[in-house]
Amino acid sequence: MELPPLTREKEMSRGKNQAGDLILPCLCFAKPGPQNTSRTLEIAAGRARDLGVRSILVASSSGKTGLLAARLFRGKNLVVVSHSTGFLKPDHQELKPELRRKIEALGGRILTCQHAFGGVNRAVRKKLATYELDEIIAFTLRTFGEGAKVAVEISLMAADAGLVSTLEPCISIGGSESGVDTALLLRPANAQTFFDLRILEILAKPRSFD
Repeated sequence: MELPPLTREKEMSRGKNQAGDLILPCLCFAKPGPQNTSRTLEIAAGRARDLGVRSILVASSSGKTGLLAARLFRGKNLVVVSHSTGFLKPDHQELKPELRRKIEALGGRILTCQHAFGGVNRAVRKKLATYELDEIIAFTLRTFGEGAKVAVEISLMAADAGLVSTLEPCISIGGSESGVDTALLLRPANAQTFFDLRILEILAKPRSFD
C-alpha cells in the first residue's frame, strides 16, 4: 500500500547508504505558482525542525506569504524580504503596512533594501540596453526556476544586512511572481563573496517552468 505523500517524504529523509550519503526528498511541483505556498512552507518547517535550523528567509512582496511564514516559524529567526521601495513605481512600497505590523508582532523581521541582482546595474540595462554581470548571474540561476534565483538573492541581501550568519545554514524560500514554490537549504554569503555561497539541499521546486 502506497504511503501518503508526507509520510513517504519523512521515511525517505531517513535514508542513508553505507557511505554516509543522504537520500533526501525534493518535492517537484507540477507547475510554479502560489498554489504551492502552503506545501513549500510546511516542507521548509519540517526540514528546519529535523536539522535544528534557526534562520528562515522568505520573499514576500505584499506581506501575505510573510505573514503565513511568521505564524509557522514562531521562535525562529524569520526574515521576510520585501521588494525594494520603488520596484514597481517611484516611492511605492508593496508591503502592506497592516501585514508588516502583524509579521513583526509575531517576531518576524522585515528587510527592505537594494536587490542583490538588480541595483545600480539594472539602471544601466534600462538606460543603455546593456545587461550587466548581476543580471547575467540572475538569468543563470533561473535555469533552476525563478524561485531558486529569488532564494539565493534574498540570502545575499540578508547576510549583507547582518540578519543571518554566513557561518551556519539557513532555509531560504522564494517564488515565481506570487506566493512561494521553492525552498533551499543553503549557507549564505555576502554579496561581495557571492561564490562562497553553498546550496546544500533543494527541498522543493517546480519541475516545469518557462
